[in-house]
Amino acid sequence: MADSDPNSNGLAAGVDLQVPKTWDGCPVAASDVVDFSVQLDDKGLGVQVVAPFYGDPAPLGPGGELDGLWGYEVVELFLLGAGGHYLEIELGPHGHYLILLLDGIRQVKERLQPTHCTTRITGCRWQATLGLNLDQLPLPFTHINAYAIHGQGTGRCYLAAFPVPGENPDFHQPRFFGSLPGY
Repeated sequence: MADSDPNSNGLAAGVDLQVPKTWDGCPVAASDVVDFSVQLDDKGLGVQVVAPFYGDPAPLGPGGELDGLWGYEVVELFLLGAGGHYLEIELGPHGHYLILLLDGIRQVKERLQPTHCTTRITGCRWQATLGLNLDQLPLPFTHINAYAIHGQGTGRCYLAAFPVPGENPDFHQPRFFGSLPGY
């Protein structure tokens, strides 16, 4: 994780994070690694993703907010904030997203709408950018994790920046998120 000058919101002005392992800690091939770049400034939160594109079936319907996005090819970013609140950002290669503000483990407090969300598939890779207004965020952020999911049935793969324990992948384990600089 690379960072620059920390700010009072608990997130370095820019944090780069890779998803290089399976959910339980085994390394993945370099071609399967997902790259996240997260920026926070006085205007809001910006997220950029570059990920492998596996060509899994797309969700029905046009891009936009989609419940159950975790059941498709998706990347997820979790940011733990003040008082146990955390932000879950899900992005799919076909323009779908789901952004949840949680008030404790799996306790959805609010759905958030991005200021912008764009995706582009180019060959065997896809890219996404997303923005959120500053006033929507549970600042200061103290911890982070990122995940990627692709494949179907028994071939479904779950990847993580910081692996989580358990018999099955469970990404809602903030105590295993990585600390942001300064925390």
